[in-house]
Amino acid sequence: MALNSNNANNPAQFELLRSEAEKLGIQVQALGVREPDDFEAAFASMTREKPDGIMMVTDVLTVLNRKRVFEFAAVHRIPAMYEHPSLVRDGGLMAYGPDAAETANLVAGLIDRILSGSKPADLPFEQPTHFTFAINLKTAKALELAIPHGMLLRADEVIE
Repeated sequence: MALNSNNANNPAQFELLRSEAEKLGIQVQALGVREPDDFEAAFASMTREKPDGIMMVTDVLTVLNRKRVFEFAAVHRIPAMYEHPSLVRDGGLMAYGPDAAETANLVAGLIDRILSGSKPADLPFEQPTHFTFAINLKTAKALELAIPHGMLLRADEVIE
């Protein structure tokens, strides 16, 4: 799992993912990066001990360096998962995350309420209810991965 160690939210995300993965018998290793130069050390670690897959936690640092992650995953033929479909449209293999349109509508609703006089502290915590699953078949082909037909049927977006 590649994540920005400087992002205060990422350790909690990692711990939740690790805990759930453990229930499934999956071992998760955190490869923290704090700046662009740290990606090389993370890649070297994955070269020494090739993982079965990569999960990139999304934040500004990882998104700005996404092409490096895509390239590393492609060269080493490692399937990689992302949190946002936009990363799949940009070359990532697959993503599962909150629907961008729903999130924008939730934010717009909160902004409207604030501009109408509501105090931000009085507003409810909004959580997405719809998540989008996207698969990039071009990337799968480059990785020589066969995506099961059932997965393709479940995908909200298939990039060819």
